[in-house]
Amino acid sequence: MKVYVVVLDKVFDTGLSTILDTFGVANALAASAGTPSTNFEVTMVGVRRQVTTNRGLSVPVVSAKELERPDIVVIPGIGEITPEPLKKELSRPDLVDAEKIVKKWSGEGTLTGAACTGTFVLAGMSLLDGINATTNWWLAPLFRERYPQVKLEDSRMVVGSSNFVTAGSALAHIDLALWLVRRSSPTLAIVTAQFLVSDPRSSQSAYMIPEYLAHSDPVIERFEKWARQNLSEGFSLRKAAVSAGTSERTLARRLQTILGKTPLSYFQEIRIEYATYLLRTSKKSVDQIASQVGYANGKTLRRLISQKLDRTVSEIRALN
Repeated sequence: MKVYVVVLDKVFDTGLSTILDTFGVANALAASAGTPSTNFEVTMVGVRRQVTTNRGLSVPVVSAKELERPDIVVIPGIGEITPEPLKKELSRPDLVDAEKIVKKWSGEGTLTGAACTGTFVLAGMSLLDGINATTNWWLAPLFRERYPQVKLEDSRMVVGSSNFVTAGSALAHIDLALWLVRRSSPTLAIVTAQFLVSDPRSSQSAYMIPEYLAHSDPVIERFEKWARQNLSEGFSLRKAAVSAGTSERTLARRLQTILGKTPLSYFQEIRIEYATYLLRTSKKSVDQIASQVGYANGKTLRRLISQKLDRTVSEIRALN
C-alpha cells in the first residue's frame, strides 16, 4: 500500500510524527497480527525542496513531481491553531501548488485524508464540497464560514465519505492513521492501537467547550446568558432574540454558523448539562431537578439523559 504524506511548511510536528509512527508500528506488527502481506510504504512528499516543521525541524521530502499516483495521500495539520493566523497560512503559495497535485491524484482514485488544520487545506481544494467531514471542534465556526458547501460534523473524531476521510483535532492524527490501517486489516488496527495504548474515540464532544465557542460571538454569549437564567421558564425564540439584541433570524443564523445548532437545540443542551450537574452535586430528587430546568417531570429528564448516553455508546461502537 503506497502512502504519501504531504508535508507542508510549518507542519504540526506531533501530527506528522504520529502518522509516520502509526504506520511504522503497523508494519512491524503485521506478521504477528496474522497479516504479513499488509505493508504501508510511506513517503514524505513536498512541493518545495526544503520543508521546515512548526518547531523548526528540517524534513527530508521527495518532490511530488517525481512520484506516481499513490493509494493513499494524507495531509497533516499545519501548526496554527487560532483563526486569524490560520487564515494567513491558508493563502500561502505552496498550498496552491499542493492543491494541483492532490486534486490530480484524487481525481485518479487516490484515497485522500486530512487531520486537524489539514482539513482546511483539503476543503480549500473544493474536494469536500457536498460530502460529510469533520475538523477541529474549536475551529468549526471558521470552517463553516469558509466552506459552507461541506457537510460538517464537527462533533465526530473521524468521518469517512466517498473517497475521502477527515479527522478532528490535533491528536486525531492517530485516529486518522488507525482508520486507514483498519481499511486494510481491522485486526492489525486493533493490535496497533493496543501497542500504542490508544483508546477508540468516536467523538470530540467530550472535549468540546461550548462556552469557548459561544464566547467567541457576543450575540451567542448573550443568548447563553439568557438561556441559563430562563431554564425553568421554557424556550421562546422571540424573548431570546430580544435578550441577545438581534432578530430571530439573525440569532438562528449565528448559532448555526458558530455552533452548528438551532437556538432550541442549544437551549436543550444547556438544560441537560445543568440537570446532569445537579444530579451529581445536589441531594435533590430527579423530579425536583426536572422542574428546576423546565421539564414537566423526572420521567422526561431520565429519558433525555438516557438518549444522550445511548448516542455516545452508539458512536463508540460504530468506531469499533
